[in-house]
Amino acid sequence: MSEHRTWRALGTTVRLVIEDGDLSRAWRSVSDLLDQVDRTYSRFRADSELSRLNARAGQRVPISPLLTWALAAALRGARLSQGLVDPTVGHTMRLIGYDRDFSLIDENSSRTDAPLRLEPVPGWQCVALDARGNTVRIAPGVELDLGSVGKAFAADLAAPAALAASGADGALVSLGGDIAVAGTPPEGGWRVLIAEDSSLPPFAHGEVITIDGGAIATSSTTVRRWTRARVQLHHLVDPRTGIPASGPWRTATVVADTCVDANIAATAAVIVGRDAEAWLGERRLPARLIAADGTVRRLAGWPAAVEAAVAS
Repeated sequence: MSEHRTWRALGTTVRLVIEDGDLSRAWRSVSDLLDQVDRTYSRFRADSELSRLNARAGQRVPISPLLTWALAAALRGARLSQGLVDPTVGHTMRLIGYDRDFSLIDENSSRTDAPLRLEPVPGWQCVALDARGNTVRIAPGVELDLGSVGKAFAADLAAPAALAASGADGALVSLGGDIAVAGTPPEGGWRVLIAEDSSLPPFAHGEVITIDGGAIATSSTTVRRWTRARVQLHHLVDPRTGIPASGPWRTATVVADTCVDANIAATAAVIVGRDAEAWLGERRLPARLIAADGTVRRLAGWPAAVEAAVAS
């Protein structure tokens, strides 16, 4: 029997589904894990380990295993995407106004006539991580932001944690639409609503696919938007320009073996713009792209849709 629970953490909607297990234990395990993630690499907490690391730019700093693993995942994403997904965008994000949890960004207060100041993104090569020794040095003036890769990494950790804690047959965890599964899927597979807005309930109307394993991640320019200096902005910064991506695709959803890999590809697809189809095709990643005008393009064996979910 499937059981589920929904709550807020890491500034986003968390959904937990388990098959034939103890939901309360699964929830406690995932909740504790996400609290640890928040205390370790939230950019919006002055007391987080990441904030303390950013304050010591230019020094070699010992870091926890969790931050080491998350940073290694982010640097791997930068390498695999040829810098399209880059963890050194922290200062740029602050400059464009994304300097706190998005729920605290008031649209009216973000409107200002002050000039919008942009600076180049330093680039992931200025981060020297010693994964074996659990130390890292970032260049002076650099601020790290693990962003969506960090959220996807948390999803990859949370699904098996829920499975182990609950004794369930299978578990699914969604963090803001980044979805990881573990264990045995329910009969017919895990049903997933593909939506641009991760706050939609899972039985809202839309395209529904099923997966037996692996992960799904969505990156979109449509939800986290605000205005600064009379310019509409969003959170997907192109490291090549230091400004929010402005390509033809507003949303990308990718299926991969892990949520981190799916997230890297989805974010890179939006940022790379017109070359997204070729970029994803070369990597044989099933993907669903939505253009600015709403046109949908499905690539590389994207799972066939099952019947549309009925709006609740």
